[in-house]
Amino acid sequence: MGIYHKHVLPRITHFLCGLKPAMKQRATVVPLATGRVLEIGIGTGLNLPFYSPDKVKHLWGLDPSREMWNLAKDNREPVDFGMEFIQASACDIPLANNSADTVLITYALCSIPEVALALEETRRVLKRDGQLIFCEHGAAPDHSVRRRQDRMNPLWTRLGGGCNLNREIPLLLEQGGFRINQLDTRYIPGWKPACFNYRGTARTY
Repeated sequence: MGIYHKHVLPRITHFLCGLKPAMKQRATVVPLATGRVLEIGIGTGLNLPFYSPDKVKHLWGLDPSREMWNLAKDNREPVDFGMEFIQASACDIPLANNSADTVLITYALCSIPEVALALEETRRVLKRDGQLIFCEHGAAPDHSVRRRQDRMNPLWTRLGGGCNLNREIPLLLEQGGFRINQLDTRYIPGWKPACFNYRGTARTY
């Protein structure tokens, strides 16, 4: 791992993912989490301030990047419920079957290399009556914006640590064995190719 990916990219990601429009989306979905929660792609802990301590029994924060988690100090300090950081890939989650009441994924599906495998693992660790909460950017419905996404995606992916502009989030979830219960789609303020937002909840079939 080069200097850019190890030291520069985590700070850029923390800044961009912490901009006000994205934080507003986090504030909408994170409080829905209950029970024993697995957050996939916890990164720098931007979601931590939005969890409801009276609803969360335990939080596992999963991320392959220790460097990202090291930047989470300010977000970790106010947390007053049990939590642990797990340095691992979403494609190989070191938790037992049916461990989590809730799985939360925010702005992470865009950069997971093997999404199908990650969603298979998510289904495995999520209880049968558990809930997947998601908030992601992805493929835009407007042809002009989608063309820009497709054209720029190869370079964006290389510079953005694997982030993809044009993933079709609902389709990926459905192909991964999830039934979407609620879905809100909209452009949030910002650069349009990176700001078509999907948020909602889903359960396994």
